Amino acid sequence: MNKNATNKAIYIATTEPDSGKSVISLGLMQLLLGKAAKVGYFRPIIDDLKTGEIDNHINTVTSYFNLDLNFEDAYAFTRSEVIRLKNEDKDDKIISKIIDKYKAVEERFDFVLIEGSSFVGEGAIIEFDINVLIAKNLGVPAIIIANGHHKTTEDVVSNLRMAYDSFKDKGVEILSVIANKVDKTKSSIMVSELEKNLPSNVIVNAIPLNPILANPSIKEIVEELNAEVLFGESHINNQAGNYSVGAMQLRNYLTHLKDNALVITPGDRADIILGALQAHVSENYPSISGIVLTGGLKPEDSIIKLIEGLSDVVPIISAKRGTFSVTNCIGTIKSQIYAENTQKILTSIKDFEKYVKSDALVERLITFETSGITPRMFQYNLLKSARSNKKHIVLPEGLDERILRATKQLIDVDAVEITLLGDKKQIEAKLVMLDIPLDLNRINIINPIESEHFESYANTLYELRKHKNVNLAMAKDLMEDVSYFGTMMVHKGDADGMVSGAVHTTQHTVLPALQFIKTRPETSIVSSIFFMCLEDRVSVYGDCAINPNPNSEQLAEIAISSAATSTAFGIDPKVAMLSYSSGSSGVGEDVERVRKATDIIKSKRPDLKVEGPIQYDAAVDIKVGKTKLPDSEVAGQANVFIFPDLNTGNNTYKAVQRETKALAIGPIIQGLNKPVNDLSRGCTTDDIFNTVIVTVIQAQGL
Repeated sequence: MNKNATNKAIYIATTEPDSGKSVISLGLMQLLLGKAAKVGYFRPIIDDLKTGEIDNHINTVTSYFNLDLNFEDAYAFTRSEVIRLKNEDKDDKIISKIIDKYKAVEERFDFVLIEGSSFVGEGAIIEFDINVLIAKNLGVPAIIIANGHHKTTEDVVSNLRMAYDSFKDKGVEILSVIANKVDKTKSSIMVSELEKNLPSNVIVNAIPLNPILANPSIKEIVEELNAEVLFGESHINNQAGNYSVGAMQLRNYLTHLKDNALVITPGDRADIILGALQAHVSENYPSISGIVLTGGLKPEDSIIKLIEGLSDVVPIISAKRGTFSVTNCIGTIKSQIYAENTQKILTSIKDFEKYVKSDALVERLITFETSGITPRMFQYNLLKSARSNKKHIVLPEGLDERILRATKQLIDVDAVEITLLGDKKQIEAKLVMLDIPLDLNRINIINPIESEHFESYANTLYELRKHKNVNLAMAKDLMEDVSYFGTMMVHKGDADGMVSGAVHTTQHTVLPALQFIKTRPETSIVSSIFFMCLEDRVSVYGDCAINPNPNSEQLAEIAISSAATSTAFGIDPKVAMLSYSSGSSGVGEDVERVRKATDIIKSKRPDLKVEGPIQYDAAVDIKVGKTKLPDSEVAGQANVFIFPDLNTGNNTYKAVQRETKALAIGPIIQGLNKPVNDLSRGCTTDDIFNTVIVTVIQAQGL
């Protein structure tokens, strides 16, 4: 698992409907393909589709740029699926699947363009918050787009500033903001005002409204009117420019034609139809884009025959609605960009290149590094690492319901090999009673007293502990205990790690490991940490389970071990040595113990970022930290918290866990030669699942 990594993606988010993000997606994709060999595309949420349909955004981008990406791989959810899960209070399931799908795309490409949702239909009111949440959990920076059409400069600037603050408050970096569809005469003023109201490192841009992109195609008009195409289907992607109704005499109507005009006329007006077609091919009149026949009326056979004989025919479509209704309907169409409409695609790319500060944006993308990690991404990375090199973990408490349910989940994700200790018939009966469909062919079940290794394990224990007056009979008695048997499996290499404590005490779980697995040569003390998965970050708390009153040397050792564990799990450690005072202000035995421990750490590990003594608020709040310790590189940014004693640590982690609904993974025991981890007797199935995954990763590092 890596520390801070160079960014591999950008998230395109909008503040409202009809912001024109397709222009940005197309332009940015063109830009990125000039900088990276393989660029992918991903939409977390797409609009609902009819059977057999595919999302237009995905189809347009993947088709035009010839991306090697299947439709099913390019998105996670439809809009209705997200709304249903939100109503069922299953936000975690939404984010977890989006991460899984995105990561699968990320692994295949050098860079990924992520396009947010579109703010249409049911659920639009919550979409902004969902997009912020997705960008945060994917750990990628964003570009924010606002619709400037028919809006004042003040409104657009205010809109983008509020959106910027919302993303920043959740820890999402904003690389650029774009005011799209603005009045061309006001674009420079828009840029100037945005620069005044946003930080200097945010790249601001304004793209003027382009009529070519705003006007619908004949294809869109056909779909909106449910019209029939009579002629010119090969030109159905023509852009409809100005449209006008042919109700007057032809000689008068011709004077109103404009370039790429759409002609709307009743179907029985043969004079307007033929006159418009003749004007289209005449050098003396503008070309037209198409003709809409209204009222469900179609030309007479003689007129149709005449049209069929023409060499160049624009699309002629027939709608059942009346002229007034058709005209109003066309005026409300929100035009989109389709894969077949190369004119709009090329226009979009051209506008992006002209109005967006591409060089500055590329520089930000190249140099941007992710910092920190969200809980969901942390859990995703844990599971991915576990799967990369599966290990064998023994679970001594094989009859516990939570253990059995966690085993089912672990086997389903194919992340670990599991051995349960216990009587096989009893375990089978418990699974039936609890209706847990666990396939016993995929796990190992060992009853210690029936094991072929029982005698060997007992003899090994005797040899290891005879200097402590343990005889062979005593060793056999101890080996009947599942904690001793499981720990011996790890010691002998028959398992890579052990997780216990759902039923047994911490002492019962840890004591055998201390007796014969023992500590690493470079470690003088066994300690523990919790990974505290808070709303928007993952912190490390230590020691909250093992050492009641560590002295300065032990505190230093706990901090160094905790920093090493953090690094192994992808967290760049900034260590806070907690106390009731910050810096040099406090006096007393307790604060001096923390101060001395900090000095020891700096002496032994000058490469570590550490601050102490420091209060919790100064460690996590940047404003408080800068006030109390203005020169510290840890204050306000700490992610590894070392508590002065077990009383403080244990109560703090439980208080944070309960009050914030944080997920606490642990305790994770550090300092042993091989991984043995303890569970709380109040643990949940998820706690067991996560602790086993962590144990697998610990085993991989040995």
